[in-house]
Amino acid sequence: MSIPAARPRAALIACGALAREVLALRDKHGWEADVLGVPALLHNRPDRIPDAVLARIQEARLTYDRVLVVYGDCGTGGLLDRALEREGVERLAGPHCYEMYADREFDSLMATEPGTFFLTDYLVRSFDHLVIEGLGLDRHPELRDDYFHNYTRVIYLAQQTDPALLTRAQQAAARLGLPLTIGQVGYGALERRLQAWFER
Repeated sequence: MSIPAARPRAALIACGALAREVLALRDKHGWEADVLGVPALLHNRPDRIPDAVLARIQEARLTYDRVLVVYGDCGTGGLLDRALEREGVERLAGPHCYEMYADREFDSLMATEPGTFFLTDYLVRSFDHLVIEGLGLDRHPELRDDYFHNYTRVIYLAQQTDPALLTRAQQAAARLGLPLTIGQVGYGALERRLQAWFER
């Protein structure tokens, strides 16, 4: 009597800014998948994102039958999609994580006030490192007004209801000198789009 082969697992190659949430969704739904992260700091050098994602794809193909890239375009100007098309690998729909979380409300939020700076749970946790240190505001705080001159508000697209994260979001908005609005959006379209992929 032959033993059936183990069910092949999927690889979700995720932007570091989405990886925590993708892991939570995988566990919530019981998906047979591993999450392979790509450093979120590459957002500061989007030209490097396609090569980093392609390296992960090459690793994944050694082990997994199905591969999905859980990433927005994230400032690559279409370079990521062109690289994935050559590889025959699908990317989850969406230009960036803000659109995935805000879902159908994103366009109206931007139309109402284009000068919106978005926060997510990840960005709240990483604000000091990615924004303050990443933009050099810890060394040159006078640059804040130059960088954020055209911004008019901060919207925190919250995945969790966490008072500690809310406090940190308030602190982040205060450091930018902008008013804060809270949107408790959960996983938004990220969850729906991942579900649709796993149900194929």
